[in-house]
Amino acid sequence: MISFECDYNNGAHPKVIQHLLETNDMQSLTYGFDEWSDRAKESIRKACETPQADIFFLTGGTQANTTIIDSMLMTCEAVISAESGHINVHEAGAVEAFGHRIIPLHAENGKITAKTLDNYMQWFINDESREHLAQPGLVYLTFPTEYGTIYSSDEMEEIYNTCQQYSLPLFIDGARLGYGLMSRKSDITLPWLARHCDVFYIGGTKVGALCGEAVVFPHHNAPKHFFSNIKRHGALLAKGRLTGIQFDALFTDNLYFDIASHAIEMAEKMKRILQEAGLQFYIDSPTNQQFVIIPNERMHRLEQHVQFTHWEPFNEQSMVCRFVTSWATTDEDLMTLKRILEEIR
Repeated sequence: MISFECDYNNGAHPKVIQHLLETNDMQSLTYGFDEWSDRAKESIRKACETPQADIFFLTGGTQANTTIIDSMLMTCEAVISAESGHINVHEAGAVEAFGHRIIPLHAENGKITAKTLDNYMQWFINDESREHLAQPGLVYLTFPTEYGTIYSSDEMEEIYNTCQQYSLPLFIDGARLGYGLMSRKSDITLPWLARHCDVFYIGGTKVGALCGEAVVFPHHNAPKHFFSNIKRHGALLAKGRLTGIQFDALFTDNLYFDIASHAIEMAEKMKRILQEAGLQFYIDSPTNQQFVIIPNERMHRLEQHVQFTHWEPFNEQSMVCRFVTSWATTDEDLMTLKRILEEIR
């Protein structure tokens, strides 16, 4: 059986594993104060063109989201998110568990707009009982979104400007950041992103690493005691070199961007295969996540041979299904998918 279920169902890229093996017999300082973590941070600062950035390595995406949000908000403050945002639907109430309400805004194709954000803030400001409400304190976006869509530079700049108008920090969840940046429809680069938000993270878990995310405060603006909060949130590794070594490999010789580009290339090929199989797309995604509508009977036959995500019902007769490529997807995988789709057509 082949799998297109997600982009983290393989181990790690061979060059990441190789670097871990090469350094395995060497001793180092702990909790991320090692030579490879230091080198990875410098490589990330260079790639972002932010020489003063504060960078931290955390264990995973949920831990990064909760630690960043909890560290940047007061206890009475809430985080604004698209209604389909990852923290709102797929993190088991992790943000709320640390005492912060999520304010969901209407989203189109997974994206909020500056206008929607402005309308909400105007409603909040003009509510005479606003002091009795959870106070909006941060805006959260995902790039790419949960539906594989991406913000254009104009869209994100408008949102960032609106955030600044209302003194709201902008946080970009980059669990799949590489796939967004390397999309053929993206006009956003890593340095541009670093200039247009207050904090973001570079996803490793979904983009070639065994685990780990690199949190970047691009303006030397990490909250006070952020390192301690990482530990409080259970997101700090005693053997911090594990994440540092991986990001050292990923940010050597353009590896992070090359493997993301490979996944995009595979996704474009997969898109054509799904189209040729007569399947209708639920949404037009330019990244490594593709969403198609499959009649239930055909879906049940397909799932005997292929792993994919049953995303949500489309209607009583059909299901929206997600197919995802990664650094590990091969042409052979795609040809197998093509053959199976033809056999069950």
